[in-house]
Amino acid sequence: MSAPVNRRGFLRGVGGMALGAAVAGCSPATAGSSGGTVTVEVWHGQTDTGKKVLDALVADFQRSHPGIRIDLGGGVISDAMLQKITAALASGSYPDIAYVFGSDLAAVARSPQVVDVTDLVDAGPGFRAPAREAVTVNGRARAVPALLDSLAVVCNKTLFAKTGTPLPAAGWTWAEFVATARKLTDAGSGTFGTGWPGAGDEDTVWRLWPMVWDLGGDVIGGDGRGIGFGAQGVRALEVVRDLAAAKCVYVDPKPGGEQMYQAFGGGNIGMVVTGPWQLPDITDAGIEYAVVPLPSFSGRPMTISGPDTWTVFDNGEDRVRAARTFLSWLTDPAQDVRWDVGAGGLPLSRRTQDLPAWQEKTTGTPGLQVFADALDRAKVRPVHPAYPQVSAALGTAIVSVLLGQAAPADALRECAKAADAALIIPR
Repeated sequence: MSAPVNRRGFLRGVGGMALGAAVAGCSPATAGSSGGTVTVEVWHGQTDTGKKVLDALVADFQRSHPGIRIDLGGGVISDAMLQKITAALASGSYPDIAYVFGSDLAAVARSPQVVDVTDLVDAGPGFRAPAREAVTVNGRARAVPALLDSLAVVCNKTLFAKTGTPLPAAGWTWAEFVATARKLTDAGSGTFGTGWPGAGDEDTVWRLWPMVWDLGGDVIGGDGRGIGFGAQGVRALEVVRDLAAAKCVYVDPKPGGEQMYQAFGGGNIGMVVTGPWQLPDITDAGIEYAVVPLPSFSGRPMTISGPDTWTVFDNGEDRVRAARTFLSWLTDPAQDVRWDVGAGGLPLSRRTQDLPAWQEKTTGTPGLQVFADALDRAKVRPVHPAYPQVSAALGTAIVSVLLGQAAPADALRECAKAADAALIIPR
């Protein structure tokens, strides 16, 4: 989503085979048709550690591909990428590659300037199912997978011990989650059992989708003209209501959940639903933690993955060819493992996951393997142009329930009105 770079943080650290001759994965690139060096402009959206990792990867690529120059310019942060790309396409001056959130891809892919990269993805290292699904629009790969993540529950072991609360285990339920949050809450010391981002944005919303899927619902109904989570959405919102009614949930009103994470790092929240990007900050805060899979209603494991993408734009044959060459090299396991370890993602393929560098990282990072294993049961949000409107409507519903302003059924009814109105618009 997933997910924004400011929510993702970075799993700090240091760090195959080619993707196939059809995409010239690891062979030195030839010069452009004019005989000169081809420059590929990349709007990467990375800051801090992520930018350093990408800089190092680009330097290695250019040493082995002297006919291609990668320009990591643009100065565009990931959170603003959709707006910038939309404006760039309208002006006719756009990059060759952009880091686009999976939830934004459908809107971007409507442009005829977005390159179909189905053959490149097919020739890849065997991308995990969530990664492939997140780049597929109408059966075609409209981007290359860039980063994977998943959600699980991180527990403050000290608070659990202090309250005599057993740590949860795989297979626990949402009812047990609420009961555990109650036990961990202490109004006198300002301690909450759990937290929930309450800005009404995607960070608020994507935590609810695993509940909906577990109950048999979906984001969009089968006919594509309405939501697919009527009764399921109400049941999921009832969990939110129960947390709010028990006053055991800290509601963070600011985007990104930064206050929630600061409270967890300060020892004032017992559990947070989060992803692997948050583990370095939790470690730096000196929190002794444990990671457990998300609860469920059914007992079946379920989580969400919020993949991000590298989207290619058509600036002519030479630049498209060079962009494809760079991305096929970048997503090869030998480079992917460096990117994952350094930029806070999970392996794009099982081949990456099996590499010694990743195994070393999981050994040295408690709980990281729980997030990686969760990819086997992860689903992704639909790549649909109306998803932002559906998400916004559900975000409003969640916040209204968190704040005690609406009952679950009433909140879901208003959500359905707004979301259904967006879904019936021809696109």
